[in-house]
Amino acid sequence: MVTNRNGGPEGEQPARFRRSPHPAPRTYHAVDGEQRHGRVLTTNVGLQIPAGLAFEEWERAGRRLSGLVNSSSWWLGDWLVYGKDHYSDRYERGIRAAGLQYQTLRNYAWVSRRFDVVRRRAGLSFQHHAELAPLPVEEQDAWLDRAEQLGWTTKQLRGAIRLAREDAADTGREPAAETERPAEPTRRLAVPDSRLQWWHKAAEQTGTDFEQWVMATLDNAAEQVLEEARA
Repeated sequence: MVTNRNGGPEGEQPARFRRSPHPAPRTYHAVDGEQRHGRVLTTNVGLQIPAGLAFEEWERAGRRLSGLVNSSSWWLGDWLVYGKDHYSDRYERGIRAAGLQYQTLRNYAWVSRRFDVVRRRAGLSFQHHAELAPLPVEEQDAWLDRAEQLGWTTKQLRGAIRLAREDAADTGREPAAETERPAEPTRRLAVPDSRLQWWHKAAEQTGTDFEQWVMATLDNAAEQVLEEARA
């Protein structure tokens, strides 16, 4: 039986609700998952760090926060992929209701689609995978192996890919990490210098290699247009 707030049965005079003049208390969560004295606590607007926190505790909290940030990119990407696949006519409404930025989510979703869960490396960041997203699967796995084995940062991975491309250009061969793939035909596109500089600036802001940023942006735009055409 449906009841109102005062416990009366459905059909009786509904209770009147008034907004409390006092804001609801904040909810605190321990960064390490344990609600104990002296821990770093999170709220929806920041951290609560106790005075005299030991360096080891501060360092541990940083590792936890870093892991959450990295995982959240995958979570949001998978969330949008599911929404697009199952609620093609309503998923954008869900994005707005959640207060999320569609462009950022599209980038996350694109990387998520390019890497099945079983191929994602827990020891590497989401950004490592984003750097490799435009490449064929075989090259992605080869570069992930190297980055994992050598402990590369995202910047080091980007530099290694750039060097491989430069070496390939010098020898006239296609760049590859550990495996070779058939050469694909390429085309040249005439772009005004002003537009090129603008794109370079955008790629630098995202920390992504310029060529990969261009391909990822065009792939995202093509995906959106094709999805709208199918709707």
